[in-house]
Amino acid sequence: MTDTLPIDSIAASVPAQELAQLKDLSLDQVISSLATDLSRFAISLAAAILVFYVGRFIITRLYTITEHILSKRQVDASLVTFVLSFVRIVLYFILIVSVIGILGIETSSFLALFASAGVAVGMALSGTLQNFAGGVLILALKPYRVGDYIEAQGFAGTVKKIEIFNTVITTPDNKTIIIPNGGLSTGAINNSTTQNYRRIEWKIGISYGDNVERAREVILSMLTSDSRVVTNPAANEGFPAPVVYLASLDDSAVTLTIRAWVRSGDFWDVFFHFNEQFYNQLPTRAGVSFPFPQMDVHVHPDTTWKG
Repeated sequence: MTDTLPIDSIAASVPAQELAQLKDLSLDQVISSLATDLSRFAISLAAAILVFYVGRFIITRLYTITEHILSKRQVDASLVTFVLSFVRIVLYFILIVSVIGILGIETSSFLALFASAGVAVGMALSGTLQNFAGGVLILALKPYRVGDYIEAQGFAGTVKKIEIFNTVITTPDNKTIIIPNGGLSTGAINNSTTQNYRRIEWKIGISYGDNVERAREVILSMLTSDSRVVTNPAANEGFPAPVVYLASLDDSAVTLTIRAWVRSGDFWDVFFHFNEQFYNQLPTRAGVSFPFPQMDVHVHPDTTWKG
């Protein structure tokens, strides 16, 4: 006498046609069928795992080779980071679809499901798609490149990477800031690196009664003696030599405006250097003083009051 599998317990979860076939199977046959199916699934799972790790290794190699080729051909660094990010995402998507196919899942149904889900996710992630489009626009229009110093979205720093969805910058105090490309492609950007020369401006207040002309002579002498400051417009793309203006007569001081042109890379060094030089040398060389904000109060005796 052979043991038979209780059919009623699984009738609710098995289709009618398969249920009719199961009624004719013995327990040994069902176990044998399950063992065959499990062995096939184990083989498929092992193959899928193997394909995944081999595919990941191949993707890493292709990523490295692509990066080497782009660097060897001196492709713009901004485009390199964008292309590498895009290639990695596409290759991993292909690998995942392949692994799912090996596991026996119908890939056409999966792709249809993915496309349907993609529409829904795309509507929900419209901002992310905007960032992707922004990245494409940034690479096409090139408002900035890797290595440029920019100010945008309330942050300032050097561009390190332009990725598919974000731009990575590093601030002067070495903080990493990740800014979405969507806002960068539609917002205002201050790029300090695109021009060869930049103008520095200082405002200095001297006391009333000080010799303005003498102060101007000393300031111009200090600036023209520094090789980093443009003094010959003909040799420096027409940018003018330093000038000193009497800008305004303020409440407590006579304000001088000083303007000089330097190469962009020397901007901050020259700015901070002459801040200190003006403070140390103007009082001794030009005989000027730097007044504090002050107010004169005159007290007159009140002769009308009678206590």
